Amino acid sequence: MTPPLAPTDLIERFAQSLAEPGPPPPDEPWATQSLAQGAAGTALLHIERAHTGTGTWRQAHRWITSAVAGEVSAGESSGLYLGAPAIAFMVHAAAGSSARYVHARTTIDRSVAELAYCRTATGLDRIQRGDLPAFREYDIFSGLTGIGAYLLHRDPTDPALEGVLTYLVALSRPLRHEGRTVPGWWVGHDQYTRTAARFPYGHSNQGAAHGITGPLSLLAQAMRHGIAVDGQRGAIATICAWLDQWQQPGATGAWWPECITLTNLRHGRPNQTGPARPSWCYGTPGIARALQLAAIATHDVERQRAAEQHLTDCLTDPTQLARLIDTGLCHGWAGVYQTAWRAARDAEDPALRAALPRMASALTHAASNGTTTGPGFLDGKAGTALALTTAARDAAPLSGWDACLLID
Repeated sequence: MTPPLAPTDLIERFAQSLAEPGPPPPDEPWATQSLAQGAAGTALLHIERAHTGTGTWRQAHRWITSAVAGEVSAGESSGLYLGAPAIAFMVHAAAGSSARYVHARTTIDRSVAELAYCRTATGLDRIQRGDLPAFREYDIFSGLTGIGAYLLHRDPTDPALEGVLTYLVALSRPLRHEGRTVPGWWVGHDQYTRTAARFPYGHSNQGAAHGITGPLSLLAQAMRHGIAVDGQRGAIATICAWLDQWQQPGATGAWWPECITLTNLRHGRPNQTGPARPSWCYGTPGIARALQLAAIATHDVERQRAAEQHLTDCLTDPTQLARLIDTGLCHGWAGVYQTAWRAARDAEDPALRAALPRMASALTHAASNGTTTGPGFLDGKAGTALALTTAARDAAPLSGWDACLLID
């Protein structure tokens, strides 16, 4: 096994391998506008490097230009990770407090605000009818939580954000489905947005990427910024109570099932028998960080200490950590490290901070030994290099790139 390189050497290696954007796939011209896999996401690495002085704005601009080479989508499929909101997030990360890209920012922000108003109205109409939602209505990647994350990051006073928060409060209210009361975020499909045999009546998803943990993080972070709408504190309490209800005891600490089906709800127990992969997207790190943010926003010291203990237990459990097989942000070491770093910065418990050097070492070791594949932000080299940058600098990103994970 190859000895691990220093984080700075790995960052340079990854940045060099991503020096020039390639042409967009001919059958997927929109792919450049993807934060997850496209030029918009990879641009975040070069933007952060330009801000820190380890890269150049010329190189960052090449990737930004590649991301906006085609018509920017503000259609039904657009969200924080694709289309106008993704491009807006990228451009805002580049601009910071400067006047860079001021015309582009003004133009695209109008599109994002219009998208937020339209999606909010559609979501509230669906709630009024009593129908079940889909992930794409409310999640971080495609839904209103992701759009709200951008609005909060760019300008917490934007009236469009108030609409998103109002929608999320409504989302927390229960619905009737198949003769039972279910949470308002209960989707009518499986984890892959299909109606599958295992999920004939839908499910509640607990994860940060697609589940209710994302909305909880946005509601909490808005409150930390002093932005609140009627019912927001109650919505936070409702979601926390649900997570408390389904928290499971384990030999090495608490954990949460990824999904709760109607059968699980009837029997009062999940199918899952132990913690799955510890990840930002579905695992304990993402859930514990959301609970910590909720506790901080509502000044609940007891809940904050419990959330921090759950995360520390996860980060010190070799059995859980052994399930991490890649370095990506979504479900790999980079996401675990960045989430832990953000949580440690806010923590009452010094044990979280003490765990960071081991997490940085594990991330560096994995990245040195070829488990990083692909060029993308969410699962590839760009995201891994960004988390390594946090580890190397032990400082918050200057571009705010991790706001799209809703961990800050």
